[in-house]
Amino acid sequence: MPLTYRQWGDGEPLMLLHGLADHGLVWQSLAETLRTRYRCLAPDLRGHGDSGKPDNVAVYDALELVDDLEALAIACHAEQLTVVAHSWAAKLALLWAKRQPQRVRLLVLVDPFFVNQLPRWLQPTFPLFYRTLPFLKVMGPFESCEAAESVARTLKQYRGWSPLQAAVFKAGIEQKPDGRWGSKFAIAARNGVFRDTLHRAGFTTELAVPTLLLLPQAGLNRKAWQLKPYCTHLPNLKIQTIPGNH
Repeated sequence: MPLTYRQWGDGEPLMLLHGLADHGLVWQSLAETLRTRYRCLAPDLRGHGDSGKPDNVAVYDALELVDDLEALAIACHAEQLTVVAHSWAAKLALLWAKRQPQRVRLLVLVDPFFVNQLPRWLQPTFPLFYRTLPFLKVMGPFESCEAAESVARTLKQYRGWSPLQAAVFKAGIEQKPDGRWGSKFAIAARNGVFRDTLHRAGFTTELAVPTLLLLPQAGLNRKAWQLKPYCTHLPNLKIQTIPGNH
């Protein structure tokens, strides 16, 4: 399983995990800010970006992706590291910290999403999610790269269309064998991750690793019931509100 990653700086290792349908370049601005203090590692998770994309949905079980991260940490000689995880990747970070407590020293979870196990009755609604969730709208297919860009520019994550946003978009899209354009995020990965949400929760027991939960003011976690699992299972938890959206 080839795994692509980007690296910036030198020092204490810091693993940066992107959200669903993104890729490691989204962390470039943060990593360049931190590079004088940290060695920032930003992988393209399995099924994303330029990493491997198996067609079997079963291999996108969260624990398979956790094994990828552990293998990357070993390959990069990162005996202990801090993990910063956005959105769905928070689930991977929590599972990794549970399985390898000697590896994960600190957790920073940025507006977690899809962390808890979803009820099975939601499965028939997944095709609706695929069509309506904003971050999946650039999957395509599109007749041209320009058509894909016009859709991307309407989404919150590309609001303002900064040079970094433009670079992230261009690095995450490709021309398909039929000549049309679409995201490098694999359909099998999308289906596999959604399948995983029905079978596995990010955490169900206490996890002692010190954790910072960052909650954007216009993010997804705004209700007390959404925060309850973190307050219940993470005894060393700090919560910080920050500007911005998901």
